[in-house]
Amino acid sequence: MARISFSFLCPASWYFTVPTVSPFLRQRVALLGLFCISCLLLLMFIMDFRHWGASLPRDRQYERKQLAILGDLVKDLPLEFDFLFSQSQAEVISGKQEGVYAWIGINFVLGRFDHEDESEAETSQELAAGRRRTVGILDMGGASLQIAYEVPTSTSVLPPKQEEAAKILLAEFNLGCDVQHTEHVYRVYVTTFLGFGGNFARQRYEELVLNETLNKNRLLGQKTGLSPDNPFLDPCLPVGLTDVLERNGHILHIRGKGDWATCGALLRPLLARSNTSHASLNGIYQSPIDFNNSEFYGFSEFFYCTEDVLRIGGHYHGPTFAKAAQDYCGMAWSVLTQRFKDGLFSSHADEHRLKYQCFKSAWMYQVLHEGFHFPYDYSNLRTAQLVYDREVQWTLGAILYKTRFLPLRDLRQEGVRQAHGSWFRLSFVYNHYLFFACILVVLLAIILYLLRLRRIHHRQTRASAPLDLLWIEEVVPMIGGQVGP
Repeated sequence: MARISFSFLCPASWYFTVPTVSPFLRQRVALLGLFCISCLLLLMFIMDFRHWGASLPRDRQYERKQLAILGDLVKDLPLEFDFLFSQSQAEVISGKQEGVYAWIGINFVLGRFDHEDESEAETSQELAAGRRRTVGILDMGGASLQIAYEVPTSTSVLPPKQEEAAKILLAEFNLGCDVQHTEHVYRVYVTTFLGFGGNFARQRYEELVLNETLNKNRLLGQKTGLSPDNPFLDPCLPVGLTDVLERNGHILHIRGKGDWATCGALLRPLLARSNTSHASLNGIYQSPIDFNNSEFYGFSEFFYCTEDVLRIGGHYHGPTFAKAAQDYCGMAWSVLTQRFKDGLFSSHADEHRLKYQCFKSAWMYQVLHEGFHFPYDYSNLRTAQLVYDREVQWTLGAILYKTRFLPLRDLRQEGVRQAHGSWFRLSFVYNHYLFFACILVVLLAIILYLLRLRRIHHRQTRASAPLDLLWIEEVVPMIGGQVGP
């Protein structure tokens, strides 16, 4: 009897034979069932392979995305621009590098790298260090949070684990012309906290609220948040605002309660603090800050939370900010939307800002005072978007760091506005000096060239005089001989 052989591309090849044609119905049904089972196994294998490919470590997925972006960058840049560019010049910087560059950028703009004379030093500490006090930075985006500030040379003895953590989080670099200028060495503590930005913090908070509410409903037999008539009262949203949360097939109806103090209390577990005195957010080691002799600038969400709606950006005062945020959260949503329509808020504010201002202000407050341990009456923090009418980005610090062997220490700035004028005047004067010098060089070259031509002409004249005399002596007798009888 003829046979048909089937093989499948599986981890091990499976071979079997069945009759080609059989007059019996039972054999036909068996053949059809075996074929269906084989197809089902093959489909399960394909689906499992796809699942395995999708379940790659997240780091590997991010790495592939980074490589793809860098590949496109290296390929497209030479097509769009004429400057010299090589593949080695494209890289993904770490959060630590970004923090260091941002710290360099803001301190350069503020002129804090200008080394003062003894008569100009403001404090005894600056006099001892021979340089001005630098400022720290706080930057909260949508996904991450960053802090960077200068720390003095460590004099205290730390436990081995904390000492190792401190070494990892500290960056030391020289901004002088060469390595011999040790007074230009800066030691900066810098840390990036992923998931602690304003938007990601809101997502984490919503997941926490949803899980806790569903667990309480299950244990106590309640139905809180399962319908619009029985919503969960969210203290982090303005009074009367309604919303719906959806996570993993679960739905939770919420309504704003506008209780800013309660909102802050609910947010504290998300800080993930430890009980150690030298730990900040997520249990990460934090170098001590001398709050009596320090200065900080807050960017991004620190500025938006204080200015876009509350209109108190700039100099930060904890009690004033807390009072303004509490009053905002306690307002009815209808009142806030009407004020928004009347243009009483910043032009940068939108409905998304109005909706989550209560939450984000509470989160910023908790991060600053509970996470980073800033005193509630700390008076040396400024929230800003522009510094001296210019936006400060980490890219400026990257350029300065890459060119750190240029004479950065010789830059003298009273302030950036004055510095712009002084730089203009200096460049104007130097350009005129250079222009006159070039003219003198050209005139000198022309004079030398003319003198050389004159000298060559004199030499040719002297050389041709004997030849003329010789020609006369030879020609005159000939002429005399021809004229005679």
